[in-house]
Amino acid sequence: MKFSTLKRHLKEGTRNTWRNSWMTIASIGAVTTTLILVGVFLVVILNLNHIANKLEDDVQIKALIELTAEEADVNQLEADIKAIPEVDTVQFITKEEELDNLIESMGEQGQAWTLYEQDNPLNDAFIVQTTDPLDTELVANKIQQMNNVNSVNFGQDYVDKLFTFNEYARNVGLVLIFALLFTAIFLISNTIKITILARKKEIGIMKLVGATNNFIRWPFFVEGMILGILGSIIPILIIMIGYYYLANSGITIQQFNFIQLLPFNPFAFQIAGIILGIGVCIGVWGSLMSVRKFLKV
Repeated sequence: MKFSTLKRHLKEGTRNTWRNSWMTIASIGAVTTTLILVGVFLVVILNLNHIANKLEDDVQIKALIELTAEEADVNQLEADIKAIPEVDTVQFITKEEELDNLIESMGEQGQAWTLYEQDNPLNDAFIVQTTDPLDTELVANKIQQMNNVNSVNFGQDYVDKLFTFNEYARNVGLVLIFALLFTAIFLISNTIKITILARKKEIGIMKLVGATNNFIRWPFFVEGMILGILGSIIPILIIMIGYYYLANSGITIQQFNFIQLLPFNPFAFQIAGIILGIGVCIGVWGSLMSVRKFLKV
């Protein structure tokens, strides 16, 4: 494409945007409203996914060692656990450390357990973490079958519910985002279609004098791109300002230590880029889909 032709398309697309001011405002409003919803859902879903991954990564297996196990037995058990392909890390915890952790976790009530410091009833243990959290139950069952293992605990009910909830939340989130994107495309397509109806004759005349479909499409491509960019500005500002406040205040999450939001930088800027990209895409697609039927002369 010649530079002069491209310049003409850019000029025509920009002029059409301002010439149809009311329809432009309506289109920008449709894009803005939808992108605010899409942006909020993206922030929520990506942070939920981040929190879910962190919770999954924190899932551990505690293998209690038989009280009668000798040092050689413990070393052999450790080697056997490390030999499991799905195992990532293995940490040995003495029964003294277990007792200290128990006392500390129970606060004032834990002081009663200090009576057992001389005659510790707890077991030494191995803390095992898998490479993939979904392999936790599989690894736990393998460890349970090994010699000198008293019992294995990994909070099966909690883990099963956690994995089920995470999978459900991710799937629902993706469905909602795609539904919002299709809604945005539908809204802007129908809004732009109204503006194009007024230019139906103009398009027909251009076709009759020999203008190619691509030549006619380009100004609408530019117009859709402009609408998408303008419609992205407010959602980007709302998301960035709102997330900056949320990520730095900690007001709503200070009581839940396990909840750690994604850091403002670079997350907010990545979301801004995604919103801008989505805005441009739905603007261009909406414009091109609307003008397509009028090219059949």
